[in-house]
Amino acid sequence: MKKIYLSICAMLAIATAASAQACNGGRYESDVYTTVTTNSAITYGSNLTYTGSPQTLTLDEYEAAGDTCTARPLIIWVHGGSFLSGSSTDVDVASLSSHFAKKGFVCASINYRLGMNSIDSSNAILAVIRAVQDLKAAIRFFYKDRKTTNTYKIDTNNIFIGGSSAGALAVDHAAYLTRDCEIVSAGYITEPNLTAMGGLEGTSGNAGYSDKAKGCISLCGCLGVYGWLEAGDMPLCSMHGTSDATVPYGRGIINPGIPLMYTDGDRMLYAQAKKVGVQNNFYTWVGAPHVPYAGTTATELAYMDTTVNFVRDFLIAQMGCTNPPLQPADAPYGTANLYSFSPCPLGIAPIDGSGLVLQAYPNPSNSKVTVELANDNGVYTIQLSDISGRMISNGATNKSVYVIEKAGLSPGVYFLKVSDTKGMTTVKKIIFY
Repeated sequence: MKKIYLSICAMLAIATAASAQACNGGRYESDVYTTVTTNSAITYGSNLTYTGSPQTLTLDEYEAAGDTCTARPLIIWVHGGSFLSGSSTDVDVASLSSHFAKKGFVCASINYRLGMNSIDSSNAILAVIRAVQDLKAAIRFFYKDRKTTNTYKIDTNNIFIGGSSAGALAVDHAAYLTRDCEIVSAGYITEPNLTAMGGLEGTSGNAGYSDKAKGCISLCGCLGVYGWLEAGDMPLCSMHGTSDATVPYGRGIINPGIPLMYTDGDRMLYAQAKKVGVQNNFYTWVGAPHVPYAGTTATELAYMDTTVNFVRDFLIAQMGCTNPPLQPADAPYGTANLYSFSPCPLGIAPIDGSGLVLQAYPNPSNSKVTVELANDNGVYTIQLSDISGRMISNGATNKSVYVIEKAGLSPGVYFLKVSDTKGMTTVKKIIFY
């Protein structure tokens, strides 16, 4: 029986300048800077497009001119465009980036792989997966930067992901579609095809670094299945118009010009978040269309002000500030029918907020996978099995961060089962190539 090699990762608690200054004297709660510097076309990764051609992935970084803080919160914004068009410079994400940079945040607006062979549901799903993979590479880029050159002075304890329209779909699925089996068991893609794409983690760059985020900002977004949002998941800030004809406010057909598939909009996600105990700050624009804040008319700018204020309230609360809200949440419109949903068979969904939350990265890998548990529940039992169910190794550890070495394992799919002394269990697919 092969041995799982465990390595201890020292966890250092660092009192950062960001936490010391948060919401003290105005930083993060209001515009404390007037000028924003934009660094454009920064390469954060690369991958193959839907046609198989290589694409360099870039982002635009926004920060306040003259900001000397050495550990700053980051918001990564993802633009819309139905996964067919758009860019990091789109007016909505560019405006959001500038607004929050003036408050002392660093913002990154990313370009990601666009396009599909034909506009239909199966190809749209592949486009969402590619966007999720690229977003995760962008998150890893900033973790890597913090541990190496520290060019951008990011506080990696305060990384948030946000998106508009198609970008909101990308961030929602990056945040809440956390197990390959979920999208496979729902019938959206086969396991071999997902594996061939690199799984949900993807291979867009910066392998070996975390893709953990602290919160998700969904502006006119949705999930393929509401139940992918589970207890223990990251907090959600969402805003949606009741007259959105592109992405449904509740459950409905997503329709970027061509009806594609049923999805669960932000109203459904709010109901699910309440049910499983995940924090969700939800704002409803009654009568508003799709992305009402995207533009430069007086009405659109007013919607943008509401958006900035509501998202600001969410962000500073996540950072531990107690300032009164600028834009209180309103009542959700109508009701949400949470239809019957069964979690996928791989892994046990946590019953409450104390469930095991496991991340494994890079995954796939050709050498080693770092496994990180958000909980600290004493001794963990670790079992690794191959795809046939044959146990490869087992053991125990009291460390919440450890490494699985490929060592003599053959390339292929493995399943890591982690259990704690309280009886909570989760299973994660590990791929070695």
